[in-house]
Order: sequence, then structure tokens, then C-alpha cells
Amino acid sequence: MKVKGMPLGPIGTNCYIVYSKGNALLIDPGAEADKIKAFLEREKLRVQAILLTHAHFDHIAALDEIRKAVGADVYIHENELSWLSDPQMNGSYKLLGNEIVMKPADFTFNIGPMKIGDFTFEVIHTPGHSPGSVSLIFDQDEFIISGDVLFYHGIGRTDLPGGNMKEIEASIKNKLYQLNDSCTVYPGHGPQTTIGEEKQNNPFVRA
Repeated sequence: MKVKGMPLGPIGTNCYIVYSKGNALLIDPGAEADKIKAFLEREKLRVQAILLTHAHFDHIAALDEIRKAVGADVYIHENELSWLSDPQMNGSYKLLGNEIVMKPADFTFNIGPMKIGDFTFEVIHTPGHSPGSVSLIFDQDEFIISGDVLFYHGIGRTDLPGGNMKEIEASIKNKLYQLNDSCTVYPGHGPQTTIGEEKQNNPFVRA
């Protein structure tokens, strides 16, 4: 399985494409839909689902254009189902000065093991940055897509609606830090890291 990361938009939000044998999962299409579509076309990939780690504007701004182009269902945590169409909650009104309104998601995540098409992974609820933040664990390939929960030597901000410092600490310590040290972390912003690196050197949350 391959993972393609693309930093997109004004604050370099990482969109990820997880793909194998011509099929793909698209995660957090935050901006610059043309770049996403160009990669999918170049690699001849069929998107089997669009997964949202959470509903902040910088992770969803290209959603409607992409879903129209690829015809895939959209998944999000139930706690942020309404945020896609709410500029106050998705942060676009306050932080961008421009209202971002997307169409509703097709499905909400079932927390736990999940299979979509050819892909098997685990969805874990990791609130703290936002109430519906999820992380996606691909055990067989030993990587996790952590959204804006855990970064390289950083964590997601907690001063936005629904943010909570105690919750994000608990999500990281009790869930993410329970993974193998060798597990690769693909965060919502910045470079990739590993669970072991963050357990030892993250200045915000250490094991």
C-alpha cells in the first residue's frame, strides 16, 4: 500500500491518498482540487471513499468539487456531521473571513474496524482538537493518519469550538501512544513522524 501526501491550501493542510492496485481512499481534501484530481488521473486511481478526520475548513474546502469528480461517498464522525455546512463551527467564518459550506456527508463512521472496498483499517475517536476528530489506523502497513491530533513535536490547537486540552492529551496518551513505536504518523500538518519519536520528544504530551 502506498501513501501520497499533498500539502494544500493557505496553511499547508495535508491531504492523503492511500492507494493500492488502482483503488484509493482520499483523506481530507482541504483545497486545490485540481492537484488532487491530477494525481488521481495520473495514477489511474478509482476513489472508493472520501474520509474526513474532522470538519475544519482547511480539511474540507475542496470536498464538493472532489466528490463530484470521483463520485465517492463521504464519511465523517457524527459529532461534526452538521459542521460541513456551518461556517461558524468549521472555522471558515472566523479564521478565513470566507464562508465555506459543503454538502452533507453520506455516512458517519462506525468506531472500530472498518472495511471499504479493498481497504481494511480501524477508526478511533480522538477528540480534543475538535469533538469529532478521528484517527485512521492501518495496522498491516503500520501507519496512522492522525488529522490534527498529533503532529511532529506538536499537537492540535484546542482553542477552537469544541477543543479541549485534557481530551487531546487523553486521546494521545491512551490511544495513539498505545500503538507500536515504529508506527508511522501522517499528520494533518507538517512532516511525518513516528509514535516512538513523539512518545520520547513531543514537548506537549510525553508517554
